[in-house]
Amino acid sequence: MRAERILHPQLARAVAELGHTDIAMVVDAAFPIPRSVERIDLGFWPGLPTVVQVLEVLRRELYVEQVRFAPEVATHNPRFYDQLQRIYTGSGAMFATVAHEQLVAEVAPHAKFIVRSGDLQPWGTVALTASSDPFAWFTDEAVADGMKILPGYTERRRRVSEADVPSLS
Repeated sequence: MRAERILHPQLARAVAELGHTDIAMVVDAAFPIPRSVERIDLGFWPGLPTVVQVLEVLRRELYVEQVRFAPEVATHNPRFYDQLQRIYTGSGAMFATVAHEQLVAEVAPHAKFIVRSGDLQPWGTVALTASSDPFAWFTDEAVADGMKILPGYTERRRRVSEADVPSLS
């Protein structure tokens, strides 16, 4: 048994298989998961686990460059928005909004996997775009030897180093 790691074997495998720019989603109990996408069903009771609980665990296991959710999260569910900010502060991830209908019709079919929670959270659908560790790929030693860091990685490194709070502004 693994200590301090994801214990669910299907979820642990799916996270380990993600590559840079792959999409993983964490969704509420009612989200219509396409048949073509791997479903990891964790919901076992109304409200358990929550989308936030799943995201908190994934934050420990996964580098994320973008967190997408419906615009209504910021305007109609500020508590959930604040929780997302707390989880992804210092991660280097950027926030972006996508209409819920687009998350269902356009983003979900391209996800590598979708984790269904037991959450009854309004607008409880989050799409994560996987990233790589900006410090591992562009080490200080390699930069000192003349390697050029891509601008996007320079910016992510800054956001991580400064514990940047992601926002939609």
